[in-house]
Amino acid sequence: MERVAEVTRETRETRVAVRVNLDGTGQHEVSTGVPFLDHMLTQVAVHGLMDLSIRAQGDVQIDDHHTVEDVGIVLGQAIREALGDSKGLVRYGSALIPMDEALALVAVDLSGRPYLAYDVRFGQETIGRFETQLLEEFLRALTAHARITLHVRALAGRNSHHLAEAMFKGLGRALREAAALDPRRLGVPSSKGEL
Repeated sequence: MERVAEVTRETRETRVAVRVNLDGTGQHEVSTGVPFLDHMLTQVAVHGLMDLSIRAQGDVQIDDHHTVEDVGIVLGQAIREALGDSKGLVRYGSALIPMDEALALVAVDLSGRPYLAYDVRFGQETIGRFETQLLEEFLRALTAHARITLHVRALAGRNSHHLAEAMFKGLGRALREAAALDPRRLGVPSSKGEL
């Protein structure tokens, strides 16, 4: 069974199209108009071994907020759709990722219950022209629309780029682990019988 989804969203502020294959090889085509976001999403695809195509156009002449948030929304919806009925899922995944002096912990539960626990402090407000506060906005939108529980913690790090990259590599690896199929699990990974 192919775990693939395509989702589009168009508003007065953005147009976003996402295609995700949870069982891919890390192939990616990402173009959001926000170069640093493209770089982070590439990390998710490569380290999550998910094929990812994202095309977005937004009102970046105002700022990057609408585009970043809406990409999170649509990617979250695509992941939720690709997971299907959740039968056979491992469900939980985590990663502890070093990037030079930075160290990030990312843990995910494909629970059906959206919750973001975000404990990251950046030493600077921007990475290039990208506002670091938008990373939390992206993760909040992703979490809400994928309907997952996500914990992201910075355990060490002085370089903001290194810390952000460790977070997104960790997100890819944690999602890959959680979305994996366990051949021993016949049903939904919950004692309640549903997520």
